[in-house]
Amino acid sequence: MLSVGFKTDKGMCRSHNEDAVFVLPDQQLYIVADGVGGHNAGDVASRLAVESIAAYVKKNPLSLAVDPGQLKDFFMSCISFANERVFAGAATPGDSQGMATTCVLCYIRGDQAYVVNVGDSRAYLVRDGRIGQVTEDHSCVQELVNSGLISEEEAMNRPDRNMITRALGGASSVQPDFFSFQLYAGDTVVLCSDGLYGELSSQRIAELCTRYKTMHRLSRQLVDEANGNGGKDNISVVCIRVQ
Repeated sequence: MLSVGFKTDKGMCRSHNEDAVFVLPDQQLYIVADGVGGHNAGDVASRLAVESIAAYVKKNPLSLAVDPGQLKDFFMSCISFANERVFAGAATPGDSQGMATTCVLCYIRGDQAYVVNVGDSRAYLVRDGRIGQVTEDHSCVQELVNSGLISEEEAMNRPDRNMITRALGGASSVQPDFFSFQLYAGDTVVLCSDGLYGELSSQRIAELCTRYKTMHRLSRQLVDEANGNGGKDNISVVCIRVQ
C-alpha cells in the first residue's frame, strides 16, 4: 500500500511556476517536470511533457509490460513520444519556440520501483533515516564531478550548476536513464525539481521524511522550508511512502 503527497510552488523569486506535477494513482505513476530556465515557455514544455507521458500510458497500458526488460522498453518509447511532442512545439515559431523541460518519473509495481529521468530533476530514496540519490543529474557540473575535476561540495557552489546536458525538447531524440530497485515497508521515494535540493541538503530532506508520517504534510513542509531558505526557483515534490 502506498501513501502519496505532492506540492508545487513558484517559490519566492519567480513570477510564475514553470514546474509541472502529474500523479496517476490508478497506474501508480508519478511525474515531476521542470521547464528549463533560459528557454521560452518552460511552463508549456513541462505541462506538455507530463500530459504526453500520461496520454501514452493511458493508450498503452502498463500492465502489458510483464517484466523489467519490457518496462524499460516501454518507458524508453514513452519518453521518446513525449520528447517528440515537446520538440515539435519547440521548433514551431512563436512564444513556445526553443522550449524544453527536465523530467523524472517513478512507477511502482508490487515491491519494485522503476525510475526514469532526463535532466536534473531528481529521485531520492529514504530508508531507515538514510537518503540516497537514485538519479544522476544530466548537467555540465555533474560531468565535472564524474571526471574528478571538482568535488560534490564544489559543485553545489558553482554558478553554472543548473546548466543541463539533456532535456525533453532539446533535440529530436533523447536518451533517458532507467533505474529499478526493491522497496520495503517504511521507504520513502521523493521526486523533486532542483528548486528543492538547491535549498535543502539531502540530509535535511531525510530528516523531514523521517519526521513526517503524512505525505501531504511532508510535501508541504519540504516546500515551505525551501521557500524559507530563499525559494530562488520553482519548487515541486512528490512524496511516496510504502506502508
